[in-house]
Amino acid sequence: MTDPLYRLGDTGPAVAEIRARLAVLGLLPGGVDELRSDAFATAEFDDQVDAAVRGFQQQRGASVDGIVGPQTWRLLDDARWRLGDRVLWFAPSHLLSGDDVAALQQRLLDLGFDAGRADGIFGRETELALREFQRGVGLPADGTCGPATFQALDRLSRTVTGGAPAALREAERIRRRGPTLAGKVVVVDPGHGGADPGNMAFGLVEAQLTEDLAARIEGRLTATGVTAYLTRGRLGPDESAPDDIERAATANRLDADLMLSIHVDACGSVLANGVATYFYGNRLPGGQSPVGQRFADLLQREVAARTDLLDCGVHEKTWDLLRRTRMPAVRLEIGYVTHPGDAARLGEAAFRDAVAEAVVAAVQRLYLPLEDDTPTGSIRLPDLVPK
Repeated sequence: MTDPLYRLGDTGPAVAEIRARLAVLGLLPGGVDELRSDAFATAEFDDQVDAAVRGFQQQRGASVDGIVGPQTWRLLDDARWRLGDRVLWFAPSHLLSGDDVAALQQRLLDLGFDAGRADGIFGRETELALREFQRGVGLPADGTCGPATFQALDRLSRTVTGGAPAALREAERIRRRGPTLAGKVVVVDPGHGGADPGNMAFGLVEAQLTEDLAARIEGRLTATGVTAYLTRGRLGPDESAPDDIERAATANRLDADLMLSIHVDACGSVLANGVATYFYGNRLPGGQSPVGQRFADLLQREVAARTDLLDCGVHEKTWDLLRRTRMPAVRLEIGYVTHPGDAARLGEAAFRDAVAEAVVAAVQRLYLPLEDDTPTGSIRLPDLVPK
């Protein structure tokens, strides 16, 4: 059973709730009274709501399509919470998420406690940081953020200076891992699979292309000493493929250093073409992965330099796979199957080899100190294979 989608022209109670949440966020006139009005059952998803949804999606780093699907629902739900609205704790089977969690994480980071990334998900790192904070201020270190902990947080001011604490820690983890690729763990995620073929055009199937690209990348990474894992194998049409949350969980379970998700884009216009790369980020304070952004930038530049695809740039998103990974993660959209030129290139084995080499070069450059970095397009695989 698929999740419901709400878009321009829809009506009903769910649309009334969407309108009310957008109003509370100041993106629509009105407020929560809309949920209690006589028009509750006939509320309309009109042009004003469509514009508000698109503005919200843009702000939160979601796909800007004006459609309220599962991810936009989750983001709307997250946005309604403010720090102090509810008690927060670590629930492994159902992680709490929301703007209040992000505010707690940012507060802990500002005070010098390593809560990981301020992604709004109350995970193990957040719990450990909260326990450490509670011990430091003489509270029971139970990892639960209740009234006493809220008061203690309010009393204290920021103690860390000189840059964003999460960004500094993320960069330091990369530095400590050293410049060589041997011993690194990279998860490669071929998008779609199973009963979900992804985008299709000109006789090409996205799930098959991503499988092939992932296999080429895995082989080259392994040759350099990297331990590479795939999130799925070659699934038949009747088998199920993991969703993005499960794929992120796989990378977390493997304690990977990096995660790369591979997709192929499509568009209703045959003019759309090119390569783009995405990393975790939004327009809210602390809502970025600086190392993820650098990895995405290196990957985009390497692919653009080694192929003739149009460079469509690097962009921040809060897609579940990027948000829920504890390590830097990027998503590569390698061409459009709906564009005749891109499709022709994607169908060539030599082109897919070039993309695989670009990925390995980007991974290597991420770990090189800035003073030892090399020009884009200059790294060759034989130079990276241990002798």
